[in-house]
This record gives sequence, C-alpha cells and structure tokens, in this order.
Amino acid sequence: MSDNPLHRLLNPLSIATVGSGNNIMKMGTMHALSIIKDGFAGAYYPIHPKEEKVLGRRAYPSVADLPEVPDLALLVVPSDQVAGLLEDFGKKGTQSAIIITAGFGEIGDEGGRMQERLNEISRTYGIRFLGPNCMGIINSEISLNTTVIPYPYGPGSLGFASQSGTYVTQSIPYLGKKGIRFSKAISVGNSANITITDALEYLGQDDQTRAISLYIEGIRDIRRFIDMARRVTPVKPVLAQYVGGSGAGARSSMSHTGSMAAPDHLYEGMFRQAGVIRADTIEELYHYGNMLAVQPRLKGRRIAVLTNSGGPGSAIANALEKGGLTVPEFSPELRQKIRPLIPPHAPSGNPVDLTFHMDFDALPVNIPSLVFDSGEVDGLIMHGIMRSGFIKAGYSHFRDVFNGAPVETILNMMPDNVKKITSISRFGKPVCVSSFFDRDDDCTAAYEDHGIPVFDAPEKAAGAMVCMLRYTEILERKPWKPVTIPRTPQAADKLAAGCRARGQGNMDEHESKLFLKSWGIPVTEELIARDEDKAASGADTVGYPLVIKACAGDILHKTGAGLIYLNQKSREEAVASFRNIQKAAGRRVPVILYRMVKGDREFVAGIVRTPGFGPSVMFGLGGILTEALGDAVFRPAPLSEDDAVEMIWNIRSRTLLGPFRGMPEVNVTSLARMLHRLSLIPLAHPEVSEIDINPVIIEGAEPVAVDALVVFDGP
Repeated sequence: MSDNPLHRLLNPLSIATVGSGNNIMKMGTMHALSIIKDGFAGAYYPIHPKEEKVLGRRAYPSVADLPEVPDLALLVVPSDQVAGLLEDFGKKGTQSAIIITAGFGEIGDEGGRMQERLNEISRTYGIRFLGPNCMGIINSEISLNTTVIPYPYGPGSLGFASQSGTYVTQSIPYLGKKGIRFSKAISVGNSANITITDALEYLGQDDQTRAISLYIEGIRDIRRFIDMARRVTPVKPVLAQYVGGSGAGARSSMSHTGSMAAPDHLYEGMFRQAGVIRADTIEELYHYGNMLAVQPRLKGRRIAVLTNSGGPGSAIANALEKGGLTVPEFSPELRQKIRPLIPPHAPSGNPVDLTFHMDFDALPVNIPSLVFDSGEVDGLIMHGIMRSGFIKAGYSHFRDVFNGAPVETILNMMPDNVKKITSISRFGKPVCVSSFFDRDDDCTAAYEDHGIPVFDAPEKAAGAMVCMLRYTEILERKPWKPVTIPRTPQAADKLAAGCRARGQGNMDEHESKLFLKSWGIPVTEELIARDEDKAASGADTVGYPLVIKACAGDILHKTGAGLIYLNQKSREEAVASFRNIQKAAGRRVPVILYRMVKGDREFVAGIVRTPGFGPSVMFGLGGILTEALGDAVFRPAPLSEDDAVEMIWNIRSRTLLGPFRGMPEVNVTSLARMLHRLSLIPLAHPEVSEIDINPVIIEGAEPVAVDALVVFDGP
C-alpha cells in the first residue's frame, strides 16, 4: 500500500463528529445516525457544547475533552468555525477529517482564501481531509457509512468517487433496487486536499474493488491523473463521466465545487489516452461500472443473443455490431442441438428467438449451456426472463381462472427455476440480462443478487457488453511507459530568446520551422531572400517548382492575400512573384523560398494551452478545410509514440492514412514520431503557448511540415 491518505481515512478505529445533536432533522445528526446504525464497530465520540448525550452516546464539550485521539473527525458546522475545529483536531493528533460544510472555494475569492487556510492547517499538523463541501464516505467492507442515507446492502465490488455528494447519497436506494453495491464510495467535494486522483489511486489499490467509476467536474492536475490512470487501468477498469465540457456545465461546476473545467474534446482525448472508458450519463456510470465489477472479463468479440421476443433481440444485435462486437451465426451442429428446445417456427441461428414459450428452463438454462459448451461465443445477453413479475402483472386476468387464489398460490403451481438460472455464472464468461421487470420479479432479483446485471432496456444491455469490449481493447494496448522530457536544444533556446528579446509575440514562419527542426520535426528546407537578386539566385538554388511566401512575424495569414505563390517554375516567375508580394504587403518584407512539396494528403498538427487543463497536442485533417470539416483530435502533452499512433488513427478521415487513390500508405510511424516530438515542446518551453503546423503534407509516404507558427504566452 502507498501513503495515500484515504487508506487511513476509510479505515478508522474511532470517529468524532462536530455538528451532530439530537435533532434528527439536522444534517450533522443524519451523518451520525449512519455511523451508529449501519454497523461501524469502532468508537464513536460526538462533540456538543451543550448536550451531555447525543443519540444515546456520551457527548464531549470540546475536542480537547475527548478521551482519546480519534482517527477520523467529521465536521458539519458553519463555515467560519471549520478552520478552528480542524486546527483543534490537528493539535489533538487526529490525522484524517471529512469536512461536510460548504461555502469555501465554490463561492469565490473569500471562500477560496478560507479553503487555503484549511490546507495551511493540513500542512502544519499533517491532518489530511476530504472536502470541504462533500457528503462523506462508504466503506462496505467494515460497515462504515458517514453519509446522510442508510447503506444496508452489504459489501460490493464497485468503487465510486464523485465530486458530487448526491451521487454517493441520494442514489443509494436507487442502486439498492438495481442490485448495485459499492465496495468504497468517496465524495471528494471541492477536492481541496484529497483529490479525485487520490481516490483513483486508492481504489486502484483496494482488493475489494474490481471496477472504478468516477464523476468528474474538473481535474486540477491533468498529468498526474493520466499517470495514475495508466497505472490503474491495466489492473482494473475505470469509467468516468465528465460534465464540465459545455459552457453551462463549466459554469455549474465552478459554482458547485469550484472546479475549473475545460472543453469536452480535451477531456475526451485525455480519457482515451489514459485508458479511461467514457460514460455519457450517471446511469451508465453506475450500471456499466457494475457490469465490469461483477462479471468476468470479455476475451473475444462473439456474443450470443437469446430472447423471447424478436424486437428486443434485433435491437440488441444491432447495438452490439454498432459497438464493434459480432453476433455470429451458430454452426449447423449447434443449431441442431437448439432446435428441439424451441418452437418449430423460432429462429435458432443467433439471435435465438423463442417468441412466447412456456418452457421455463429453455431460455435461461438449457440453451445457454449448449451455446457456451459449443465454444462459439465469448459472452451472452438474454432478454425476457421472468416469472413472478409476469404473474403479478396478469393477476387481474388470471384470478378468476384460479378461483380467486392469491398470487402466491399461483406461483407455487409454477416451476421454480430461480435457483437454476443463476448457474450460468459457472461458464466464466460475461452475461447480462434485459428485462422490463425490476426486482419485483424473482428472476430479476435472483440475477442481481448473484452478480448478473439486469438492464431495463435491450440497448442498455448491449451497451454494457460494448463497454466490456472497450476494456478488452484497453488491455490489448502496449504497456505504458512514462515519457521523459529532454533538455531543450540550444538552437531552440537561441531562437526563442531572440524573439522574446525583440518583444515579439510569435516567431515568423522561417524561425518557427527552424525551431521545430531543432526538435527533430521534418520541415521544408528553405532560403530567405530580402531583394530581387537574392530571390533569383535563391530560386535557382532551391530548384523548381518552388514556393515563395512573405515572411514576417506580423503576417499570420497569407492565403488569399497575395502573399504566397505556388508552383513557380522559373527564376523569372519567382522574381515577378517577389515583386507582387512586396506590393501586396504594402512594405518591404523578406520572402522564403522552398521546393514545392508534392502530395495530395494534408493534415494539421499543433499545440494549444487551455487554462485549467494545460498543453495539448492537436492532430487532424489539414489544409484550407481544417476549420470547415472539424476533423481533429486532441491529447494532453506529452505523448509517447504509441499514444501518438492511437491518436492518429482516431480521426474520422483515417481512410486517408492507408493506400488511397494510387497513393501509398502513410508512414504512420514517422507521423507519430513527429507528434511525439511536438508534444515535448510545451513542457520543455513553458513560454510557448501555441504551435500551428498547417499543412503537414504527406509527400510519398512521409510527413513534411510546410507551414508553421510558434506563439509565446506574452510579448
């Protein structure tokens, strides 16, 4: 185990609360009731300035009066009292605290100063805290619940960390009805001291936790999160929902937990790079996380679909194939074995559709056994398995037929296969169920109680299996190796220092290319000409056809402005173009000349810095259609070459990377090396705020940076 503070915080032997009393309508009292009633076996010490007893337990007037040093302090008091009490616990020797109280960094500058005071106390006394503005923790392994809602469901295997307290508290009854159980649940609130990344690290090390779900409004240290996720995801799956990607989401996140958000496409790229599976909704975060937590890993793409209705079966098959899985037609041998178990008209090829069939063993027991024994599939989805729920739903029609007998009597007359249906787990392959009946149906309850997820729509069941595939793909990635940031090249330092000394906010195109070249990025070989004679002699030196462009730090856009001429085939053309450029610029400007790079495929690459996120690499379809088509992907810097390869193949126009209309396959290794080296620059040169390389032309199979701009973060 590491020195992660959550190891200590989630496993206390004693707890003290401040803000708990005998009024059960007070929030602090609700937290105390959960500690007392949900089975925590350690010592509990309420602190109250007036009451002698709180909830039947002896109360103490102050922290100093406690009979021992509590392992964990929980504070639910007005915000102006929190710092003093945290310091009192620090002096007492307590090393862990949960600050439920809100009114800190999320309310603005004054709250931010109050929050920083808490961190000062933390540093002084070595007391680490969760929150402020959180709802506590659940450790089902030791029956510890410090939230405001009872957690009576016992140990589970889904680890959950959230920047919203609601998703750790109000959701508890909902999850209980769905058979979803937490291993540990952590509400981090403002993440002032213990962060969502700390929670990820802890859950990654926790033996009880088999999968991790994260609700995220913003992450402060992106690089640390990526490094941690790349360590955890080869061991157990991680899902995340991010809600700060829109303008409205960002505003709400800032006012809710003080989290600084960033555009959605940056988090999308970060999750992909880190091996984190993206969840679009909180429902997916819970249910897909549970699927990954309770089911065996998916080891192939072949899925069987068994159903008692054609519509859901078709919906499941369609969603599976859209997600990258296959629904293979069963072999004649397997179909021959299935045929006696289904009606004559029922299809047996996969999906298997029994339509309406009253053999209660065929769909959930016998056919799955045949399918798994065949070795033809890697996973299974079933729809429509039901018993008591169906009888209850139709009881008003059945009652007279059974002479008014109660539901229980009718159920006792039916075959009871509830115990048999859960035996499907013995095959060691992932299984889930789609049903429109909830736990009121005994089949649904049996499945959920035995770790077989049940979804209330066919497409959701298929989505869960697709999520299993996403994790299989993550496990198939090459082992992650941290990227080392090298020393900056002397040529790059000299170019940057010269521009800054001249007060320039950016390099001109020629300087930008020399800067990139010093980092090993392939660029055009070019000459500078400041008069007609140099333009003429330079053209002969470069060779034909060539390109001639204006080159000045304040000229950022040349296309359409008469400042660039392509395909120049003689020195006379080059001299004429030089003159035209001077006229279009309205002043004397240098020009650059370089051999025309031949290639019909153009891409774009670059660096952007975003407040609250840091530097990212951009790659996409380039040229004059870059903005119009918007086919670009982003990844946080730095990138390994393997990261860059994955990024390159993630664009929508990936077909252009292969052989295309007589052009050879792009040397993706060279392109990835370019992006890798580009990704090192903003970390080695913090003064660089932006780099734009557009286009990157593929000449033959090799990438060449044809135009470039390096921008600084100030004059």
